[in-house]
Amino acid sequence: MAESILSRVRVVLYEPQLPVNIAATVRAMKNMGLTSLRLVRPCAYEPNMIEVVAHDTRDVAERIEHFDTLDEALADCVRVAGFAGKPRAAKWKRLDAKEAAAHLLGYAAEGPVALLFGREDNGLPNEALDRAHVTVTIPTTEHSSLNLAQAVLVALYELHTQAGDATRRLPRPRKAAPPATAEAFERTFADAERALSAIDFFKTRNPALVMRSVRSLVYRAEPDARELDLARCMALEVLRTIDRVRRQERTAAARDARLVAERDAAPAGEPEASRP
Repeated sequence: MAESILSRVRVVLYEPQLPVNIAATVRAMKNMGLTSLRLVRPCAYEPNMIEVVAHDTRDVAERIEHFDTLDEALADCVRVAGFAGKPRAAKWKRLDAKEAAAHLLGYAAEGPVALLFGREDNGLPNEALDRAHVTVTIPTTEHSSLNLAQAVLVALYELHTQAGDATRRLPRPRKAAPPATAEAFERTFADAERALSAIDFFKTRNPALVMRSVRSLVYRAEPDARELDLARCMALEVLRTIDRVRRQERTAAARDARLVAERDAAPAGEPEASRP
């Protein structure tokens, strides 16, 4: 299989303070198809504990690289996007996460690109942002403080969806059905109209307008042949149930009439003897 363009992307955490955020970043990378994590002067953490928080991510965790300086971590990158939660005084080019993903993927064909994230308490200092070609702000409400790993996940999701070459392919349904034919649609609409008529749904409504709305609803749902057959079966079951109830009512009425007739035809009983 061809190498994913996401293999050119480096996630760089500048002085992360909490081991759990390193682990959660590894999990996000595994989810979104990235494999290169670089840590600049991170807090102390146990590599074996990464997989306790982020299950089945050993392949990503084993590739973590450590650097003493930010310059070393970014040295081979042809484009760097620095994530900043708040506007800074200097006029950096500012993008949102979706724009930043497109921007970085445009450069990834030329060499490694980096997403740069700062400390949990104060984010990226200005001297670190000086190394970024563009800054990125994730749109939020006035409460703009995002957890570090949450910010990483948002950024990697945009990269993942725009790259389009690493997403897992979902299996087809076990019982895939063909598209429904025009004839099948017409049969369903006819039986639906019969069922609605049988329950007097059209008593105060225009049948043509109602059925036009039903058509519109069904067409928007885009059912396959199996799903459309299910809808038709529901209409037919309404008709069968009404017919069954009516037969039962006729049978009960006939039985009652027979009992009345038999009672009327029976000879009158002998009168009771007079008491002395």
